[in-house]
Amino acid sequence: MIDGEWPARPSEVRASPTAPVPRVALRAVDPVVTVLVRWGVSANAVTLVSLVLAAIGGVLLCVGLLGPGCLVMVIASLGDAIDGPLARRTRSASVGGALLDASVDRYEEFLFLGGLAVYLRASVPALLVALFALAGSFMVSYGSAKAEALAVAVPPGAMRRADRAICLCLGVGATPAFGWLAARGAVPGWAARAPLFAALGLIAVVANASAVRRLRGLAHASLRAAAREIPPDASVPGVPDPRASLCGVPTITARS
Repeated sequence: MIDGEWPARPSEVRASPTAPVPRVALRAVDPVVTVLVRWGVSANAVTLVSLVLAAIGGVLLCVGLLGPGCLVMVIASLGDAIDGPLARRTRSASVGGALLDASVDRYEEFLFLGGLAVYLRASVPALLVALFALAGSFMVSYGSAKAEALAVAVPPGAMRRADRAICLCLGVGATPAFGWLAARGAVPGWAARAPLFAALGLIAVVANASAVRRLRGLAHASLRAAAREIPPDASVPGVPDPRASLCGVPTITARS
């Protein structure tokens, strides 16, 4: 799996106690997976249905229907958690399926956070928080994808895919209740959308900090791997030094 957030589709990848989605969560969705296997539903079909639901949820969030939007978000997120185990159970895991899964994950996050950004567009600070949350979400996943591309261990970090989904669903789901309380004077008016702002702010801060930390760890791991593979005197005059190109600044090594 490119993202490294939910359980991967390749059959050799197994859940562990430290996985983003723990064994208890996998056991919780196992009955649903069993039913889908019996009905002959493919993992790719579940992934595509999740994308359609995410689009519907994004529209609901755009127009301020946070309650129904949250319900659709939860169902779409569950579909995202189900398609991996379903692919393994039906032995239909493939590189193409993993790529589809990871791509749909990014589109789902864009639709949810983009919908909230449209909903909050009247307030520039709130809009910026939503956009930073979107950027942080994408950068955390980019760090995972880059680590797999460079064949190094994915650096640890917070606010992975499952964490972001739970945080956002809780914030969006609690906001209508706070709005109802604010309308009746039980809480101050400014607290009507406090859960939503808290969730977006938490994702924006923690995800971006985690992404920076992850990318720094990835850079150090890449340099250490290059140092182990390339002898100190292996540079050839006029040829770019691979160790330098890892830092994004190709240099020409010359010998006297």
